[in-house]
Amino acid sequence: MAGLSLCLVVVGGVVAWRLADSDPYVAPRPQEQKSPVDATGASRTLDAFQRAVRDRDRGAAATLAPQGDTATTRLLTAIVANAAAIPVQGVRLRYLDENQPARSDGTWGAAVTVTWRFAGFDRAPAQSEVTFRFRRDGDRVAIAGVGGGDERTPLWLAVPLQVERYPDVLVLDAGDDPSKIVARARRAVADVRAVLPQWRTGLVVEVPADAEALDAALDAEPGAYAGIAAVTSASDGSTAPDSPIHVFLNPSIFGRLGDTGAQVVMSHEAVHVATKAPNSAMPQWLLEGFADYVALRRVDLPFSVTASQIIRQVRRQGPPKALPGPAEFESSDRHLGAAYEAAWLACVVLADHGGEDALVDFYAAVDGGADERAALKEHFGWTEGELVAAWRQRLTDLAG
Repeated sequence: MAGLSLCLVVVGGVVAWRLADSDPYVAPRPQEQKSPVDATGASRTLDAFQRAVRDRDRGAAATLAPQGDTATTRLLTAIVANAAAIPVQGVRLRYLDENQPARSDGTWGAAVTVTWRFAGFDRAPAQSEVTFRFRRDGDRVAIAGVGGGDERTPLWLAVPLQVERYPDVLVLDAGDDPSKIVARARRAVADVRAVLPQWRTGLVVEVPADAEALDAALDAEPGAYAGIAAVTSASDGSTAPDSPIHVFLNPSIFGRLGDTGAQVVMSHEAVHVATKAPNSAMPQWLLEGFADYVALRRVDLPFSVTASQIIRQVRRQGPPKALPGPAEFESSDRHLGAAYEAAWLACVVLADHGGEDALVDFYAAVDGGADERAALKEHFGWTEGELVAAWRQRLTDLAG
């Protein structure tokens, strides 16, 4: 600091101190901090990972994890193994933008568009945004993790899977033994084809490790499916007509079901896959009632068991005045089970009146956009009022 001094200055009665120096004083510039985010490097790494997945090269995938990060190394090699076993085709990875700021260790998150298709089952590709985490590792950018952001994490990108594949069924299981799931899925395919023989695409069943992993796979709010045994959904959340539709199980609920209950649930969901129910705008009573009609068609149980909840409700309150609507099918509704049984019985009443073929044709017509009342008159000769009256009478008879 040689050459610097402070001078007392009096200006207009105001006393101030001024820095005096024979040499000009320039404050040092703050050192620029280089951002650890390297989108170009991350894109190159994604290209390398895409090649590893397409080539089924686990060794190449392992080199893309940070040195010494065994957990990420296992995940990247597991993703390649999953892709080979399924098999996954048409994989494309595209870096979009940073979606998680860099942490103290230099790791940042980015949204990555992932495109893929399950060969032999998905007729069109799925596409989803997935969070990848990256970290500079020497002179390169490494993949430090996959999933866990606000976007969905497809199951095949999340954990090592047990994969069982047959011509009619593909099961991806995060657990240890998918054999029971496979047996139920194959029976479900047979149940559906007995009523809808034109359905030939087969069934994909995905089994996350727990309810939290199910939420991640479906991009759902935490706990959204905590009490639900199974969900049928587009694998990427899309509403496009050709989007792949899979069944997702909640193992904590599905695993507690008995043999008959588990099979009914699986067959019910398989009907939704066969009819592309997630993309349908038809009335919910027909959507769910028809699925239960097919699932329960070969179940040898009395109505006192298969309709027990709606029977109890009718005994307390009398028969409902109208077929169940969207409110009754909310997952939080405490009478949800009764709504499903009521919808199923409406389809039973229709099949008893006009035959199973008429029920199938009615469902197809409404699903195709036909007016529900007009289709009901065409296929059964009934007005909506006549259907409701016959259904209420059946409920009253069952309630005794």
